[in-house]
Amino acid sequence: MLEQQLFVDSTARFEELWNITKELRQKLDARFELRLNESTKDLQNYSAQVGAAHGSLNTFSGAEVDWLVHSWLREPISGFCNMHLTVWLGSQIRVPHLAFAFATVPNLFFYMDYISRGDLLTDLDYLDRYYEPANERYLTFLKDDRFQQYHSKTLYIRQVQSQTSLCYTSQITDETIATLRLTAHEMMDRWLGWVDEAEPVPESERAALAQRDLIVRRAIAERDPDNKIAVQLFGEYMTDQLVRSLWGDNRI
Repeated sequence: MLEQQLFVDSTARFEELWNITKELRQKLDARFELRLNESTKDLQNYSAQVGAAHGSLNTFSGAEVDWLVHSWLREPISGFCNMHLTVWLGSQIRVPHLAFAFATVPNLFFYMDYISRGDLLTDLDYLDRYYEPANERYLTFLKDDRFQQYHSKTLYIRQVQSQTSLCYTSQITDETIATLRLTAHEMMDRWLGWVDEAEPVPESERAALAQRDLIVRRAIAERDPDNKIAVQLFGEYMTDQLVRSLWGDNRI
């Protein structure tokens, strides 16, 4: 898309997708007390030195949420946009983290997942509790020919995705957007229920869980293959700032 430099007006679809993330954020704000982290204040509005690409990255934390990212970026000439809403919980509970990513490329791309905080090969109670409920929706998408499953070429990205993750491309239509919205809210509501019902993690295990969470969060941010797109749009220095902010390197 970026190399062809063909004008694609995706403004309306960008607004639709961004509004979905804001609807989800409203549910988070109703459940958690969140504070804006000042470390990303300079990234609330950023733009490329050359070209029309621009974006916004905001991060939050609280007593129950270790790191929350709500961000978007756009290159309006090509119609490319990308947005994230990710919630990394604190170590007081072991509920999976929550991840949403939507994009126009120019077709619709989306990734929705519960990021595991345990070994799903051996912790069968964890698997049954948090991933079995999502399996039916996963199987439904496999049978829906409107959506084409996307497989990353990057090994780590495939490794970090759960076996019920929804990672797809499709044509952008009112129907596919409606399905995305319905599924995202379904995943959010299920996840909030888990948070409310979760048992506390013993104090002696929390430091190790927090360390594991940080390793995963940093690796996802640094190994994302689409970082090279950010380099094309914003240069290496700005991309480094964005990537470090995604995992909280400079958090205050």
